[in-house]
Amino acid sequence: MADAGPEREGVAFSEAVRVWARVAALSFGGPAGQIAVMHRILVEEKRWIGEKRFLHALNFCMLLPGPEAHQLTIYLGWLLHGARGGLVAGLLFVLPGFLAIMGLSLVYVAFGQTPLVAGLLYGIKAAVLAIVLQALIRIGSRALTGIAARVIAVSAFAALFLFGAPFPAIVLGAGLIGALGAWAGWGAFAGGVDEGEDGTREAARGRAGGAGHLTLCAAVAFAWLAPVAILLVALGPEDVFARLAVFFSQMAVLTFGGAYAVLAWVAQEAVQNQGWLSAGEMLDGLGMAETTPGPLIQVVQFVGFLAAFREAGGLNPYLAGVLGAVLVTWVTFTPSFLWIFLGAPWIERLRGNAVLAGALAAITAAVVGVIANLALWFALHVVFSELRPWTGLGMRIEVPIRSSLDPAALILTGLAIVAVFRLRLGMGAVLGLSALLGLGWTLAA
Repeated sequence: MADAGPEREGVAFSEAVRVWARVAALSFGGPAGQIAVMHRILVEEKRWIGEKRFLHALNFCMLLPGPEAHQLTIYLGWLLHGARGGLVAGLLFVLPGFLAIMGLSLVYVAFGQTPLVAGLLYGIKAAVLAIVLQALIRIGSRALTGIAARVIAVSAFAALFLFGAPFPAIVLGAGLIGALGAWAGWGAFAGGVDEGEDGTREAARGRAGGAGHLTLCAAVAFAWLAPVAILLVALGPEDVFARLAVFFSQMAVLTFGGAYAVLAWVAQEAVQNQGWLSAGEMLDGLGMAETTPGPLIQVVQFVGFLAAFREAGGLNPYLAGVLGAVLVTWVTFTPSFLWIFLGAPWIERLRGNAVLAGALAAITAAVVGVIANLALWFALHVVFSELRPWTGLGMRIEVPIRSSLDPAALILTGLAIVAVFRLRLGMGAVLGLSALLGLGWTLAA
């Protein structure tokens, strides 16, 4: 295949499929948690991807619109087994969360929230926080090897957490600093990528621009845009399915800055402008997405379900809801395959370029600050039930309300941290035990 990426020697495709299914099942906690899962399994446990190669791929994905963790999965699958690897890895990554949120959406409209589901999700949040902290420490220890990298990471964290700076500006600014530094020969940014870091034949490159590559990209683009065009022509622009297809296709192209930045736009459009659901329901959907495997942006599936459920027309409301959820998921995640298949071969060909290596090294440092910001945001929302904004000196910070401290969540988080860092339990064990403890606490309360 003309667009195939380098295949790691000794990695059978069937084995990779099983590992991608495992990655998908354990990918909790938004992008930080999902990146942590991939890093732990693919880099540390399996050693299929080298540290520099992993960060190189992550840096590229951070520059793209859409869910970066999903795109990273597609990229790494492509590296191992070409286009089929990217397709399987990307589809499996979304599947567990899609099924979970679909089931929860059906339960939500039929019965409302249940103590069983709430209890399990309550405990999982604590485990996710511990896993994110572990990822932050491990990635930071490898990426922040010099003073310049540490300064960039701290600056990125401060810009996001204290000043709410636009995410694209932070990433692009870091990349510009790194590129200029490498061009000027500064020691902090000079040097390229180690071609033999994985001890395999990864020096091979995908051939961008070939007939097979262009055909693949055209097929993915058609699969994304054809349903949107058909719905617009067949149902008209005012139909709920056409509106969902158009809006979430626009979101997939225009949204940068991670899931939380995207969700601000989604909430404004879905709640205020379209009236598809209430603000409280939007928060319920966010809770589902935060505590089920898969990308955090998968909350849009819940939005699509409720929108179609309530504007079913002549369809059965439950069937309409399912179709709305499928449609929104399709137009949200299909573009990620297009961005990766278009760009990954070119990025691989440029891996040895010193200026690009310097830019991506600086972006790597900024990514550590981004993960730290996400970790702190998640920690505050796990341990405290209410936060209030504080403004001053040009800053806008979410400050926890002391009286809203959740002692049980704090204890569960502490136990999860002990299990991860002291007892060194596996990720599945930590998630399972935390879920059971959360369920026990919820039922006993």
